[in-house]
Amino acid sequence: MTTAGTARDTTTRTGPGAARQHTLRERNLELVARAVFEVPEPLSRAGVAAATGLARATVSTLVDQLVAARLVRELPAVTAGRAGRPAVPLVPAPRSVVGLGLEVNVDYLGVRVLDLTGDVVAEQVVPGALHDSDPVVVLGRLGELAREVTDTVTASGMTVAGARLALPGLVDPRTGLLEVAPNLGWSSLDPVPLLGLGNLAVRIANEAKLAALAELAGGSDVAAPDSFIFVSGDVGIGAAIVVDRELFLGERGWNGEIGHVVVDPAGPRCSCGAFGCLEQYAGKEAMMRAAGLPPDSPLAALVARLAQPDAAAAAPALPAGRALGSALADFVNLLDVATIVLGGAYTELLPWLRTDVEAVLADRVLAAPFVDLQVRAAQAGPHAALTGGAREVLQAVLAAPSAWV
Repeated sequence: MTTAGTARDTTTRTGPGAARQHTLRERNLELVARAVFEVPEPLSRAGVAAATGLARATVSTLVDQLVAARLVRELPAVTAGRAGRPAVPLVPAPRSVVGLGLEVNVDYLGVRVLDLTGDVVAEQVVPGALHDSDPVVVLGRLGELAREVTDTVTASGMTVAGARLALPGLVDPRTGLLEVAPNLGWSSLDPVPLLGLGNLAVRIANEAKLAALAELAGGSDVAAPDSFIFVSGDVGIGAAIVVDRELFLGERGWNGEIGHVVVDPAGPRCSCGAFGCLEQYAGKEAMMRAAGLPPDSPLAALVARLAQPDAAAAAPALPAGRALGSALADFVNLLDVATIVLGGAYTELLPWLRTDVEAVLADRVLAAPFVDLQVRAAQAGPHAALTGGAREVLQAVLAAPSAWV
C-alpha cells in the first residue's frame, strides 16, 4: 500500500532566517495550490500570479514543483488571440494523490476513494446488520475492504494520502477514541488499530459532520448555503451545524445529536437509554415498523409503500414528519439557522415528510413569520460521509503541499 510521502525539502535550518525562508516557501506553495484548486475555470501561471500577488518567476517555480509532485496537471496550451507565449491552463491532477473515506454505519460498511479532481475512482459499500456488533470483527472487515480498494488504486499508480473513518456516535478526534455509538452498541473504543491498515494515517470523525462537509463542497447545480443545519437520517439520526461555511463543533465536537432529542418523554425506550427520542419515531427502522415492513428492509421498499396511490400508504411518514419537525424547531430556535438540509434516507423520503416538517416549523419556530425557513434535500449523493471523509484527506494535502514536493 502506497501511503503519504514525506517531505524532501533540504533547506538547512541552521538559524532563524533559514527557518523563516522554509516557512515562506510552504506558505507560497499552499497559496499557489489553492489558487489552482479553488477556481471555477483553470488559471495559467500568469493567472495564478495575479490571484496570489506572487512574482511570476516564483509562481512558475512553485507550479513546476506541484506538477512534479503530481498534485497539479498542465493542460494543452491555448492561444488567447494575441502575441506572446500561449497560456498553459493548470488543473488538479487526476488519479494521482487520492483520499480514502471509510464508514461504519448500522446497516453497511463503506469505502470510497476520491482523487484531487473530486472524482470517485473506487468504492465498495457492503450491507450488513451491525446492531450490537463486535467492533473487532466489524472494523477488521472494514480494514479488509479498505486494503482491497487501496491495492487496486495503488496498482494503477495512485498514492493514498490517508483516510477518515466516519462513525455514528460521539467521537473525540483529539484522542482518536469513539466514546459511544448507541446503535452499534460500541463505547470507549480505539477503532483505528482494529482496522489493521499499518502506517496509513487514519483519523476518525462523526458521520453527520463528514456528510455535511461533502454537502458544503458542492458539485451539484444547487449550491449549499453558507449556513445550514444538516440532518443525516438513517437508523440513527445525526446532525451537523454549518455557520459561514465552517462546521460549528461546540466544546468537544459532540454537538448535533438530534436523534436523541426527546420528542415524547412517554415514548418508547431508545438505544441510548432515554425514552421518546427522535430516532424512535423518525429513524429508518422506526419508519419501517410504522409501515408494516421488516426493520431491515431496504429504503426502496419504504419508498414504494409510500408511493402507493391510496392515502393510507403515506400514514407511516406522518408521525416521522411531525417528530422531525418538532426536533428541528428546537434547533432553529436555539441556533437561528434558517436552512435545513435533509440527507441520508431523508433525501428520498422528503416528498412524504416535507408537509408535516414545514407545518411544525411554521407553528413552533418563533421567528417563522419573519424569516424564510427552507427545507431542502441534500445534494451530495448516497453515503455522503464517505465523500466528506475522502475530501478531508485531500484538503489536508492542499493545506500542506510541501510534504509532497
